[in-house]
Amino acid sequence: MTDHALIAELRPSGEAWHGRVGAFEIDGSREECLSALRAHAGKEPLAIEVLPRIAGVSEAAAILGWDKRRVMTYVRRGSFPEPFAHLASGRIWRREDVEGFAATKRKRS
Repeated sequence: MTDHALIAELRPSGEAWHGRVGAFEIDGSREECLSALRAHAGKEPLAIEVLPRIAGVSEAAAILGWDKRRVMTYVRRGSFPEPFAHLASGRIWRREDVEGFAATKRKRS
């Protein structure tokens, strides 16, 4: 890849996907978005960054059927998945990590 490669973003959006490179945007299946992004780039090198679905404390609580305080109790104990990032507004996790944790908790119950 050269220093002049276009950088596109591809992220889940509900049940579909959303792709963007510059001002060009496309919604559709993952394959449709990838194809459209590559077509838009033409012969230019293209780097595609796939962004994960994310969840904050509120979303994690909703996934687990808990309140936010219980989520934070598990976080403080070190019993919750590691956050994807720490922002000024708080921790965020990859949604799939929280869903996996929820599935494990349900199996133990």
